[in-house]
Amino acid sequence: MTPTVDATYSSKIIKAGALLSDTKTLLAYWDVGASVAENLDRFRRENLFGKASRSRVEDILLIFRQRYLDDPDILAALVALAAAPMPAESFDRILYYLALRSDALLHDVVVDLLAPTYERGQQELLISDVARWLQQQVAAGHTERPWGAGTVERVARGLMATLRDFGMLQGVIHKRITPPFIPTGAFCFIALLRSRELQAGERLLRDPEWRVLLMSDLAVERSFVTAHQEHRLEFYAAGRVVRIAFPTQSLEEYARVLSQGAY
Repeated sequence: MTPTVDATYSSKIIKAGALLSDTKTLLAYWDVGASVAENLDRFRRENLFGKASRSRVEDILLIFRQRYLDDPDILAALVALAAAPMPAESFDRILYYLALRSDALLHDVVVDLLAPTYERGQQELLISDVARWLQQQVAAGHTERPWGAGTVERVARGLMATLRDFGMLQGVIHKRITPPFIPTGAFCFIALLRSRELQAGERLLRDPEWRVLLMSDLAVERSFVTAHQEHRLEFYAAGRVVRIAFPTQSLEEYARVLSQGAY
């Protein structure tokens, strides 16, 4: 398979993972009155993660920067959601989506392997399946450099562990695909993120990126209907005419709307 994202795959997932607890610590202690550099320096000095290794702290900060600091509006929204606080199940789905958005390898293993496996009705994803897919990407030249068998094995295990920690897989040895529950708040936040790229309407309703959440077209439409009924957005569909409206285009403002439950 060719990658669905125009990027070269790296092996950084070996040092990354979901980092849910560490990410929430960062967001909880983030000082909105300080710059990004000042915040990161403070985290280094104070070792808020409680890590014994300085190199591990640097690994965490590097991944945090990659996933959540490319857009100031996303960061502000996440800080607002962490302070609300948003229920963990919703927040974890948002962090999962943003992690995929920033990592081509993690994104593509879901789109090219995990989602098709789930759609075929299979419940188990084997590490050998992931390793085989990775070997195909190496052979096709999609990795930053050729990977040996040892690197392929470590990356495959890193991907599996990350998807498990994000709640997409379950099991210690044998990993089974977990049909995810997508809370309305998380769905709406991700929908606004996508709408800023696609614009609202049929493109958003039929967006193939919903597959990263293992959502069918019917599940997506039902989620929009539920969000409309809960007054979190406006959704109208009549044939091919689809109207989706959000109360704001600001992610930070919408985070506060979702925290309040309606607008």
